[in-house]
Amino acid sequence: MRVTLWTATLLILGVLAISGGAALVPGTVGAASEEGKYDSLKRFSQVLDLVERYYVRDVPRKDLINGAVKGMLQGLDPHSTFLSVEEFKEMQESTSGEFFGIGIEISSENGQLIVVAPIEDTPAHKAGLKSGDIILAVDGVPTQDMTTQEAVTRIRGAKGTEVELSILHRDAKAPEVVRLVRDAIPLISVKSKMLEDGYHWVRLTRFSERTTGELVDALKEANKKGMKGIILDLRNNPGGLLDQAVSVSDTFLKDGVIVSIRGRMEDASREYRAKAQPGDVTVPMVVLVNAGSASASEIVAGALRDHNRALILGERTFGKGSVQNVIPLSDGAGLKLTVALYYTPNGRSIQAEGVEPDFEVPFELPREEEKAHRLNMVREKDLNRHIENGSSGKDARPSAKAADDVKQALEKDNQLRMALQFVKRLPRLKDIQ
Repeated sequence: MRVTLWTATLLILGVLAISGGAALVPGTVGAASEEGKYDSLKRFSQVLDLVERYYVRDVPRKDLINGAVKGMLQGLDPHSTFLSVEEFKEMQESTSGEFFGIGIEISSENGQLIVVAPIEDTPAHKAGLKSGDIILAVDGVPTQDMTTQEAVTRIRGAKGTEVELSILHRDAKAPEVVRLVRDAIPLISVKSKMLEDGYHWVRLTRFSERTTGELVDALKEANKKGMKGIILDLRNNPGGLLDQAVSVSDTFLKDGVIVSIRGRMEDASREYRAKAQPGDVTVPMVVLVNAGSASASEIVAGALRDHNRALILGERTFGKGSVQNVIPLSDGAGLKLTVALYYTPNGRSIQAEGVEPDFEVPFELPREEEKAHRLNMVREKDLNRHIENGSSGKDARPSAKAADDVKQALEKDNQLRMALQFVKRLPRLKDIQ
């Protein structure tokens, strides 16, 4: 029995090494050598043996080992986790293909499950879930001892099925039970529209495999209409793939460091740099952020701010400055492991700090009386048969419906209104400096 248990334990370590984490294992063994090379493994083996022989009910060894691995990773940080075969498959689908759920990015903080950000146009977004909300229970099961990945698995499910969440909103004193119907999570991660002649709003909802391609297409369309300025909206964007954050930043930068990541092991450290490309966008730019802008969003905002390429406007970002590698294991399961922290071009870590905007502008819910007042304001351009400004091309004017959509978007979003004013005045402000 003892030989079998030692074999099982060593197999676990062997799997970690073979699956791409070879550089990580020697450090773990090295730490253990200080208290006796195999004492820790011996203690683990003894506990496993005792549980198998005396626990009140029979538990398969596979479940015991999986539980031990999950506990080990859970103790490291909120983002390192063990992924079962099913969970690993779900994670791959969430970044490359269609999947079903309610559309939120969640994390763990001080033992509580929190909403990082809802993805736009998903059931969670439509139900009013917001960054900072605490998920107390999923289908009546308390989340207190639940790992982030276990919660993700419980929340996801087939399209059309329901999930019940007990939510404590950030500004509420009592929890609220919310029932959501799972749906397909939109694959499109980029939206855009022209706010005024030549000034475009480009919204990134997350960083998936297609994000940079979709962004380039949106910018090409904007360029056809004339492009004087860009508002890049990263609010409530929970992040995603690191390579997409780098390529999105590269679209707006000609050279210089975009982000550097530094880990304990030398091969986990590297630097990503911008390269001059024919399609580089050079028009004035404002980036919108808030507390739901996390991870990859913070890489983009940090890079554009440090290079003085864009004005950052909104609220302080989430502050997730760590990098996770997803390592496939030989049995189809996976390991999501924090391997490094990332740093902005100026060498600043945003871990637990976030990106501070150049202009802090809290979001304000539209007040009906202000809305009515603004709606009643009439300008020359609103008058019938007003004389067009000769500098504006007729082809650049949006249709009546598009103009109405833009008007409504600006009416209910004070941060977007402010961003539009700034992006129009940035060339003048630079001249003053």
